[in-house]
Amino acid sequence: MRTKTKLSAVVLGAVTAGAFALSTGGASGHGYTDLPISRQKLCQNGTVANCGQIQWEPQSVEGPKGFPAAGPADGQICNAGLGQFAPLSSPRTPSGAAWPTTRVTGGQSYTFRWQFTAMHATTDFKYYITKPGWNQNHNLTRSDLNLTPFLTVPYNGQRPPATLSHSGTLPSGLSGHHVILAVWTIADTGNAFYACSDVTF
Repeated sequence: MRTKTKLSAVVLGAVTAGAFALSTGGASGHGYTDLPISRQKLCQNGTVANCGQIQWEPQSVEGPKGFPAAGPADGQICNAGLGQFAPLSSPRTPSGAAWPTTRVTGGQSYTFRWQFTAMHATTDFKYYITKPGWNQNHNLTRSDLNLTPFLTVPYNGQRPPATLSHSGTLPSGLSGHHVILAVWTIADTGNAFYACSDVTF
């Protein structure tokens, strides 16, 4: 009888843990960009310190899909509306320094790269960039972005490999610091994954 009770407790514990993993969405992980390097990757690899939970979960920046009509609220775009990842949306790192940038050239082809820890059926990948003269001193909002993506990569419900690269032409006519917002839209859930990368033209 005692063995049966112990077994029931183990099964119940496993079911509870599984339900918690499903509800939080963080256990299996998902994906993030590392070209150009995203804020979550900078936190994960230690380039930016004191980021909190995101340093262990760079792949988990998941929020509602449908951007820009839907999706995370203004000011929470880079952290997908998830409070535990709030440092990603701040205009400065937790230490108060500027976010490190990747040097890019407008009008030239650039290879974007995603790393995945769970390969979901995918609608597409879209890339947005900040407008000339955008406000760099507050959390990113839709009014800071050109809401027409400069690159859309349809994926037609396929599942990506563990690492996926695709190329597109960067907008011309930009200079200085900008933010590229990458959005990976999932085909069979209501969510998408968000990654903000700081670049210098």
